[in-house]
Amino acid sequence: MGHESINWDKLGFDYIKTDLRYLSHWRDGEWDQGNLTEDNVLHISEGSTALHYGQQCFEGLKAYRCKDGSINLFRPDQNALRMQRSCGRLLMPQVPTDVFIEACRKVVAANERFIPPYGSGGALYLRPFVIGVGDNIGVRTAPEFIFSIFCIPVGPYFKGGMKPHNFIISGYDRAAPNGTGAAKVGGNYAASLMPGSNAKKANFADCIYLDPQTHTKIEEVGSANFFAITQNDEFVTPKSPSVLPGITRLSLIELAQSRLGLKVIEGDVLIDQLDRFKEAGACGTAAVITPIGGIEYQDKLHVFYSQEEVGPFTHRLYKELTGIQSGDVEAPEGWIVKV
Repeated sequence: MGHESINWDKLGFDYIKTDLRYLSHWRDGEWDQGNLTEDNVLHISEGSTALHYGQQCFEGLKAYRCKDGSINLFRPDQNALRMQRSCGRLLMPQVPTDVFIEACRKVVAANERFIPPYGSGGALYLRPFVIGVGDNIGVRTAPEFIFSIFCIPVGPYFKGGMKPHNFIISGYDRAAPNGTGAAKVGGNYAASLMPGSNAKKANFADCIYLDPQTHTKIEEVGSANFFAITQNDEFVTPKSPSVLPGITRLSLIELAQSRLGLKVIEGDVLIDQLDRFKEAGACGTAAVITPIGGIEYQDKLHVFYSQEEVGPFTHRLYKELTGIQSGDVEAPEGWIVKV
């Protein structure tokens, strides 16, 4: 597909084959130099551990076109560090931070024509991943690995403006206690498909998972992190070994404290104490922030600020972060890598 045929105003979050992607192999104890390739099909052994035992992890980040025509990569170092932690959890070789960032830059530069224009609300979404490959059948770490990054142009998450959504508490667990909840691995997402589908069938945006040990504390919202604003103007987000440490979550924590002057609390968010909060939201790479209108638990819907309007703190955080990403607001040191 040529970029000329893309309707930037109608972009969603769908796969679009772009020109080039990065591909590197790990063999004999080291990564090769890596290269860009036009081939979007991976050729792997039928015995690959990624296929049978879920030995794989991935990341998601975006590149943005700025008003002056330059290109911003948002906090790729944090994605590199999180991927290293995921690789370590699954006994896969880590990709060095400098290699990860340079590979991202190469992919963005090679596919520059697919970056949505400044002001469109879109971005170039990057999907780095590491998978275990090579001939194998036993339950053990793979003999070889692939590190790859591809990209797709994506539109603004909110068509027609940001609006609150309702969520429902799930009876399923997203991850096991002391499991892989804090790693960005495919198995966590496979486990979420059924509960997420059930929530949507019941006319909710997605489901919310409680902690797997006691089922009394909010942990994650679908595939995103949870945050809330207390009646005393505090920014609260769950702290748990099962929660994925999101880059957007990390950024909102820093901005809430440094730019909005809010006290930040990482701790328990008890499901039976939602009255503490006047605003709530989900945060992640795709939407940045999804405002939560209400949460249904035990057949009762608890409404926060409004089911129709976005709360003032949530709106300020959204504008601050998206402004930084697109280059319209000054970024904290080290947050932006120019391509």
